Amino acid sequence: MARRSKKVDFLEDLSAVTEQMQGKDQEASLRREKERGELNTLSLERIKDRASSTRTLNTGHVHSLKESISTLGLIEPLAVDQEKFLLAGGHRLAAITLLREAEPTTFENHFPGGAIPVRVMPFIAANEPERALQVEVAENEYRRDYTPAEVKGIAERLIKAGYKDVKGRPKKGDKVLMPALSTVVGKNRRTIQRYLHGEPKESRTDVHLF
Repeated sequence: MARRSKKVDFLEDLSAVTEQMQGKDQEASLRREKERGELNTLSLERIKDRASSTRTLNTGHVHSLKESISTLGLIEPLAVDQEKFLLAGGHRLAAITLLREAEPTTFENHFPGGAIPVRVMPFIAANEPERALQVEVAENEYRRDYTPAEVKGIAERLIKAGYKDVKGRPKKGDKVLMPALSTVVGKNRRTIQRYLHGEPKESRTDVHLF
């Protein structure tokens, strides 16, 4: 009987360990995704406001979000509890409502049948107010970390939709690119300029606007 080499044994052990680590990574990823709720859709009428929301709506930000959603659609779903009470995404919800009123055709294109993407969290806010607050804070702080290539792609879509990379004071009625990009990707203008034009890296302060 041929004797197995130590190298073969080592490679088999390494393969087993790698598979085990990958399995644990997948389990952790699924657990994190479950903690962020199940993806679903709801009509605007079924999404209920919570009286205890900690954020006051900023009208200017609502209008900025409405413009970006009009062009790009909703990037991050809203978060609701088991009873469909809103946990996070008040500005997005107000912007979507405004879009439906101002641009019904665009609204229907982005949300066929009025279906709004949501994450349904596995609890009832009234029964677990501390957990609801944690979700509100976490979801409002959470923002996907866009790569420079993705930021450039979003910028190109906005430019095609009529936004302009204006130097200096914009003309009345101009759709200005940089504020819109900042709203969409949640990074300050200096970081976005570096992504778009390769400017030297300086101190970074990201913004969380949703």
